[in-house]
Amino acid sequence: MTDELELLNYDDADEVSRKEDKNTNTGVTSVENETLIGTESETIRGSSVSIHFNCFKDFHFKPELLRAIMYRGFEHPSEVQRECIPQAILGTDIVCQAKSGMGKTAVFILATLQQLEPVDGQVSVIVLCHTSELAFQISREYEYFCKYLPTIKVSVFFGGLSIRNDEDVLKKNCPHIVVGTIGRILALAKSKALNLRYVKHFIIDECDKVLGSRDMRRDVQEIFKMTPQEKQVLMFSATLSKEIRPVCKKLMQEPMEIYI
Repeated sequence: MTDELELLNYDDADEVSRKEDKNTNTGVTSVENETLIGTESETIRGSSVSIHFNCFKDFHFKPELLRAIMYRGFEHPSEVQRECIPQAILGTDIVCQAKSGMGKTAVFILATLQQLEPVDGQVSVIVLCHTSELAFQISREYEYFCKYLPTIKVSVFFGGLSIRNDEDVLKKNCPHIVVGTIGRILALAKSKALNLRYVKHFIIDECDKVLGSRDMRRDVQEIFKMTPQEKQVLMFSATLSKEIRPVCKKLMQEPMEIYI
């Protein structure tokens, strides 16, 4: 595991400002092929967070965001969402493992949309995925919840399609939210088509598969270093081994940890 950790080490100057986690808080969600909002989840083991919300109105979301939630027929958050969203919307770094069907996707979508203040020409949110199918699915969910937030632009980028088209999109209609596969995002960033200097929220879905691969892990680190040091980092996975957990936390500042 030593090699894996070294891949995520920063330069000495950077390491000082990126503190390793010493926080033992727990309590959120995640998983591949999950339902968006999810059903009641099991009790969160070892949780020190006792915040509970009975309905989405209790989160005090933006009216436009709450309207989109209601439009989709969602009223009551799952237990995982009740535990996680209050922390996520405050900008807390979170690393989460949870079984499928608990609504992890909604956690980071709603949390980032709640915090987002769109600025023309600036990418504020980046979501990294290990497959094009997952990237496309997440981008569609963002679009659904942006139904009443017309000024927010979402784009998805992945391999297999012309990179020139992606570069044109970024030049002519720069999105505020970018979802994509790691290889394509890195290629766009290296070509200077994708500017990551204004990213405020950095998300890795299925982080076990992403950071468990040496090649993808190197690419993630390269992308990560193109973003500002001060940002929120959110990671989710259905399975998260004890060996991978410290690798995740190397990219985070005092994260809230949730293992269900």
